[in-house]
This record gives sequence, structure tokens and C-alpha cells, in this order.
Amino acid sequence: MVWEKKKRKKKNYANRFSVILSVALIVNMGLYWLPDFIFGIEIKKVDLLSDIRKSSEGSANGVLAILTDDEDSYLSTTSDDSGISSTAYTSGNPATSPSAPPPLPLPGFTDEQPPRSSGHATNDTIQDAFDRETNINQQNTSSKASGNDNNIDYLSNTQIEDFSSGHTGLSRFFAALNHVNNLGRPVRIAFLGDSFIEGDILVADFRAKMQERFGGRGVGFIPITSNIAQYRPTIKQSADGWETYSIIKNKNMKYVLSGLLFEPESDKSSIRFQTVNMYPGLEEVSSIKFIYSNNKNSGLLLKSDTDTSYYELPPTESVTQYEIKGKFTKGSMHFRNTAGLKAIGVAFEDNRGVVVDNFSLRSSSGIIMSELDGESCRELQRIRPYDLIVMQYGLNVASDSIREYGWYRNQMVSVIEHMQYCFPGADILILGVSDRSHKNEGTYCTMPAVLSLLRAQRQIAKKTEVSFWSTFAAMGGQNSMVKYVNSQWASKDYTHLNFRGGQEIARHLFDAIITEKKMYDDDERFVE
Repeated sequence: MVWEKKKRKKKNYANRFSVILSVALIVNMGLYWLPDFIFGIEIKKVDLLSDIRKSSEGSANGVLAILTDDEDSYLSTTSDDSGISSTAYTSGNPATSPSAPPPLPLPGFTDEQPPRSSGHATNDTIQDAFDRETNINQQNTSSKASGNDNNIDYLSNTQIEDFSSGHTGLSRFFAALNHVNNLGRPVRIAFLGDSFIEGDILVADFRAKMQERFGGRGVGFIPITSNIAQYRPTIKQSADGWETYSIIKNKNMKYVLSGLLFEPESDKSSIRFQTVNMYPGLEEVSSIKFIYSNNKNSGLLLKSDTDTSYYELPPTESVTQYEIKGKFTKGSMHFRNTAGLKAIGVAFEDNRGVVVDNFSLRSSSGIIMSELDGESCRELQRIRPYDLIVMQYGLNVASDSIREYGWYRNQMVSVIEHMQYCFPGADILILGVSDRSHKNEGTYCTMPAVLSLLRAQRQIAKKTEVSFWSTFAAMGGQNSMVKYVNSQWASKDYTHLNFRGGQEIARHLFDAIITEKKMYDDDERFVE
């Protein structure tokens, strides 16, 4: 009797389990249809069938065929009231031309929004440009740009292309190198980019080669504090008591190249540093420069290897640097009376040879650089003149869902023009995007968007008459990222290099610059 009662009380959960399983499947399948962005936050879609679904994105070979038909015959450029250029293309086969990208926001712009100032496009005007460009593509009307319009040599050419009038795109930089011993200051290179050069990857080896050839010591500029400081092997740094502002998230500051500003939280703010021997030029420096603005009566206490000294920082509202000379390998900087002070960074260097500053900014597409404060940048250029600005961007732009990058070209043309205003006297070298792989039918291969974006970046250089160098070609071209990963020169995200891969790219870039310099020197001798 008791057994029968227990049997009657036992419940059957099979139906309940089936309901829960069905609901879970419906929810997970429904996640695939979420929008790309919710409240400005990029959403990663869930696709339970991703491993077996056949890709509809096509291959790099298909994009390559389109580029071969019409590599860079972008033409007549006009500006409308939105401040964005609309450009017509000639298409070898309109029926096979990639479709326009989806509405903004775009993948790769998680933290960064297009410029808001007048004269630059907003999200809406960029979408308008997408629509205009698509319509013009379909109409197939154009007038060709000068040059070899069917040239796709940049996919394999590892030399620098100079699009300036008279082949003078790097002449000021080369002239400075030729007078490096009597210039009275170091030849300065600003290396701008995204996470591809984070932690001094690529830049460290490029710096070492330049300093070995032309002299100079030190890592150059470092921000006051950094969330990747522990991963940067070219200097040891730490800091306490600072509030960080970024051009990506905080728009109401006057930023210069680093895109970062720092405010002391109290009179106990400090910075600690120690040089390293990763390269011979990094072991010791003879100059420490503190770069700041908006100072009233702040002071700096420097505790170095051999001495402790206190310095009153000159009052200023403009961008200024305060230099302390000596021999430095290790020390700390402590700040007093810091009300109102805005710190930009510290430079560890010599006042001779070559200095290479790394201005990496994670998640940046490069477009945000149009929001650098023009006057502050010109103040920086006066106290810390740059001879060459290298711009490495693109990884945060390339996306499987986007095939046309005319919108990016138009925005970056404005960026380059802004940089030319901000840093008069500096030459500009654009680095084309590196190879990047995605998985297509179970195999890693070049993401088709890379080729389209690379073409757009070369067009940026042509339009602004600056120099261009193809990182993609230097890596070895199509599917080279797979080879880098297999050689343990890149991480298994098939996007970012490690230091060994960066060393390889740095070698190619250095060789390309030296080759171009020899051409410049030969031309100068011919003129003489």
C-alpha cells in the first residue's frame, strides 16, 4: 500500500524537459536575428550552424578579379553640404560589383564614432554617401584619375609609392636624415596605429634599425599610464593617482597625437620608469621630457638612480615640454600642486639621432584622428617637431559584411588633410592594411574585404598626394597571414602579429625607406 502511494507521487519530467529544450533552441536561434548594435553596443551574433553553413561572402580571388578589372579608377570628386566627398567609379562588371554595406554603426567601431564637428560626416551623412556611391556605381559614369588605372602591383610591391607632385613625398624626412648630425635636434617619427602596433610590436624593431643606422637612443614618447604597459617590453612603467581621458570616449578635451590626456587625482600622483636592454639603444637615455598643458604652479620631484631634484614647471595654457638632462636608467616622478594640470606623456630619448614615438590607440580606425585639436597639435609640432608621420590603420575597418570602402576613403582623405594642417613640415606615409584571415568552408584564407580596403587606402594616398606602402605585400600577399600563424609569427586570431612577425614587417619597411632614400639622394646629386 505504501509502495503504491509512492509510485503515484512520482512525477514524469519528460514533457517539462522537452519544453525547456524547445525554448532554449528557439532563444538561441533567435539570437541570430538580433540587430548589429543595441544602445550603441556591438552585438556578436550567435549562429548555431556557423560551422556547417557555407559562406556566401565569396573569396579573395573574386575580389581580386574585380580589382584587376578596375583597380583605382576613382574620379571626379565633389563635395556636398554634408562635408563628405562623393566619388564615381568605373566598374568592369557592374553585375558582379560588391553591394553597398549595411547602415552604420559598423563592425569595428565599438568605441569610436565618426567626427561630429562641422565639415565632417555624421552617421547619417556617411549612410547617405553609401547610397550615393552605390547609385553612381550602378550608373557606371566616371572620369579616370591619372596614373595606371589598372595597376594592382601594390598587392605584391614591397616598395614605397610616392604620389606627390615631383616625387617629393618624403623629401623633408630624407633631408632631415641627411643632416642628422648637425640638425640640433633628433629626427622624429610618429608611428600612429591601432592594436596592430600595441605594445611596441613592429615599432620597436623599426626604431632599433633606424637608431642603428642614424644614431639615437630611447623609447621616445610613452603615455602617463597605459592598460598594456605590462605587455610592453621596451620600457617598464607604472603610475598612481591619474585619471585617464581618451579621444574615443571623452570628446571634450584638446587631444594631440596620443589621443589621451591625464589629470592628477591628488598631489600624490606619480610615475615610475625603468629602461631595458631589449635593444642597445634602450639601455640609457640622456633626456627626460615631461609633456603637459594647463599648468598653474605644479612642481616635479625626480628621484633617479643617482640624484633627487625638485623642479618648478613653467606655468602655461599651451602644450609644453619640460626637459631634464642627465643619464637615466631608473627613477620616479612625483607631482605637487597639481590643480588644473593636464599631462600628456613623458619622452625618454637623446637629443640626437632618430626618435620613434609609438602612438597606438586600440579600436581606432583612424577616422577619430580628425578630432585632434589643431592648435594644440601645432603647439606640439613647434616644441617637438615631427619629420615623418606613419599611419597604420585598417584592422578595425575590414569586415566580412562590407565590400565597398569608398566611405572610408572619403573620411580618411579629410583626416590626412587635417594631419597636414596640424603638423606642417611633416611628411606622411600611409601603411596599407596587413593580411587578415577568416574561415571559409573550414579553411583560413585572406578576408576579401582586405583587398577592397587596401585599394581604398592607396586611393587615399593618391588623393592627398602622400606616400603609400603595402604591409599586405610585405607579408607575402594573399594568404600570408596563414603562413605567419603557422610560423608562429602571428596570433591565432589570424589578425595580429607577435614580436617575431613585427620584426619581419619592420625589416621590410626599413628596407623600403632606405631604398626610397637612395632614390632621393640620387636625384639630389643629379640636380647639383
